[in-house]
Amino acid sequence: MDWTDLQEAWGWFAEHVLIVLPYALFALDVVLRIAAVIVVPRNRRPQSAFAWLLAIMVLPIVGFPLYLMLGQAQLPRKRREKQRVVNRLMRARSMDIPDSDLDEDSPSWLQSAVALNRELGAYPLTGGNSADLEIDYQTSLDRMAEDVRGARETVHVLFYAAGLDDWTQNFFDAVGEAADRGVKVRCLYDHFGSFKYWGSYRRMIRFLDAHDVEHYSMMPIKPFRDGAFQRPDLRNHRKLVVVDGEVGWMGSQNLIAAHYNKKKLIRAGVRWQETMVRLQGPIVSEMNLLFGIDWFFESDEFITEDQLVKPHPEADGPYECQLAPSGPGFVLENNLLLFNQLFYSASKRIVAVSPYFVPDESMLYALITAAKRGVEIELFVSEKGDQFLVSHAQRSYYTTLLQAGVRIQMYREPAILHAKHITVDDSVTVIGSSNMDIRSFILDMESSLMVGGSDFMVRMHEIEDVYRSRSRELTLEEWEARPWYVKIVDNTCRLASSIV
Repeated sequence: MDWTDLQEAWGWFAEHVLIVLPYALFALDVVLRIAAVIVVPRNRRPQSAFAWLLAIMVLPIVGFPLYLMLGQAQLPRKRREKQRVVNRLMRARSMDIPDSDLDEDSPSWLQSAVALNRELGAYPLTGGNSADLEIDYQTSLDRMAEDVRGARETVHVLFYAAGLDDWTQNFFDAVGEAADRGVKVRCLYDHFGSFKYWGSYRRMIRFLDAHDVEHYSMMPIKPFRDGAFQRPDLRNHRKLVVVDGEVGWMGSQNLIAAHYNKKKLIRAGVRWQETMVRLQGPIVSEMNLLFGIDWFFESDEFITEDQLVKPHPEADGPYECQLAPSGPGFVLENNLLLFNQLFYSASKRIVAVSPYFVPDESMLYALITAAKRGVEIELFVSEKGDQFLVSHAQRSYYTTLLQAGVRIQMYREPAILHAKHITVDDSVTVIGSSNMDIRSFILDMESSLMVGGSDFMVRMHEIEDVYRSRSRELTLEEWEARPWYVKIVDNTCRLASSIV
């Protein structure tokens, strides 16, 4: 075909475009709908598949490209290759380390939960640990800073959101002092989770560079780094601090001001309420291993096991602890399976604290089943939500839960209850970074800690009492009386939240 033919073809198209275009769009519409029915349901949970199909059927030309970009919760290729290497190493290590013995008064089903965690994450149950809880935001930052100031060899810091501001200045000063005296300091922070708070993020980067602290952003948003589009909303949501492999912190709190430096929140007096746990004993080495894995992903530096795992010959703490990591790097939803296992095992009481409660069907049925067989269930959520979609989506579940007998405690505004933990039967606690929502189950890398023992539960119940005193109980009558248009928004957001 020569230039003249191309000109004639273009001329014909320009002349007939208004006639041809509707037929072309109709054909494209049909092709995309048929392709969606074939492709979308493959290896996908029904509620997610239905949500994607609905979006594509309503507007195929927009919905299908969005599905191609956001429809697969899969890590970039190079990271998947690294994950396979790490999984093999962790499995091999796990075979040589026996689980610690549970207390004699532990329920029989707790051993099943330990076995499940070990199969999913390859982390053993460790004994001889001590643990302390902290719920005051500034105090936890200052206590972490105090531990960093006592560091002799290493300081490992990993947070989803991190920034240097008035609240975190003391912590970063401690990090800088440790680095200046020769302590090896490594810092990780989620790219999106920290970058969006630009002012404090920029100050943090400058500070770390000034003190020669090695640092990396986790899951950097580089959509085409492997030569194919990568989903940008896969994030590392963990929160960890490990000092010398001997002292560790984990929980729900980020390394940033309690109002996240948002002017609107500052004016409204909004503060995030968190729960953090300080640990000593063999479990800290397991936390250090988890940090080492994330460090390997971002830096390509493989920190050897003997550098991360420290002997604890005199560990005589009263608690058995087991780390339960989860995220898109694992085959299954580790945190969801653990929660469901514990809910089905409960015989007396379940208390769940989660700022974002958007369960999948399996978790919803686990809770309803527990409630119907007489288990007392209490769910703590925020009265004020900070994310429109998630807040309305989770509210769409309240009617079903209240009708089943679940008590819902709404933490009074203007505070945002951001803590995340569950307690079951005065026997076991799970605390960490994981919300009880679909994002935490599928898209985010999370770290949870299972702690056995009634002594630890005493302190957990004290914290629950504090949260209960700051909350009001939602009744079914009050909830059903909300305006009809609010119900429509809730149910629409519930459908949208299933698109993962």
